Amino acid sequence: MRYLDADAVAALGPAAAVRALTDAVRRGLDPAADPARVPVALARGQFLLMPSEAPTGAGVKVVTVAPGNPARDLPRIQAVYLLFDPETLALRAVLDGTALTTLRTPAVSVAAVLQRLPHRPLRVAVVGSGPQATAHVSTLAAVRPLASSTYLVRDPSRTSLAAVALGSPAADEAVRAADVVVCATSARSPVLNSRLLRDDAVVVAVGSHEPDARELDAALLGRATVVVEDVATALREAGDVVLAIAEGALAPRDLVPMRAVLTGAAAVPADRPLVFKSVGMSWQDLVVAAAVVEHGDG
Repeated sequence: MRYLDADAVAALGPAAAVRALTDAVRRGLDPAADPARVPVALARGQFLLMPSEAPTGAGVKVVTVAPGNPARDLPRIQAVYLLFDPETLALRAVLDGTALTTLRTPAVSVAAVLQRLPHRPLRVAVVGSGPQATAHVSTLAAVRPLASSTYLVRDPSRTSLAAVALGSPAADEAVRAADVVVCATSARSPVLNSRLLRDDAVVVAVGSHEPDARELDAALLGRATVVVEDVATALREAGDVVLAIAEGALAPRDLVPMRAVLTGAAAVPADRPLVFKSVGMSWQDLVVAAAVVEHGDG
């Protein structure tokens, strides 16, 4: 058994993580068979237990969510990952789960939308300034050149990134021009004026996994092709989807599972926005963790 720290996890690289996830699904991995995330309430937050099994092994991510941590200058979300041998179920490796999440979440996003990304330098607008915001930019840059990346935040003075204020003319112009818009916030209500989006825009929303929280409005989901990791999981956890359905803008039959996109079973129209809503699933951590360990062995 060995421990792989954040640097060892990051050494796999975003492009390799995208390939690992894509290959796993194309070889038969079915996200719909993944066990549901198990939340456990705690006095100061919650545990999230995320087990999964695949031919490459079995594993579980233990996540803590502590809403009060940012005020202590500590991460809101922390995690550790345990990877087990597929035959003996002996503990094979322990990985920094926070670094694993930072690597796998944007890799899932990019894998899901890659076929719709134009083959030219991308203009990217990112709502948020945390680790997932910057990691999505890095992962997009690993598969396409970037013409620009603009961070949209409530208070630009609170980040060291080159950012503009949400709702400002500069922010609106960044959204209008964007090929890709990433929403990676802890917001519970829409953060984006979706009327500004082009009809060929790609929008990724990764900020929440609760049925009553969303980053995107119902109007956007109503006019977009909506891709999700798994339909049942989205209907249970993805507030952007759940609330749009409750408001009559979307129906469950409209949802396109990521597996259908990656295997070619579903076409993605180019004449309407593409929305990928992610809540994070256990199989993603397992696939990327196994790839990290294999990369380290190589």
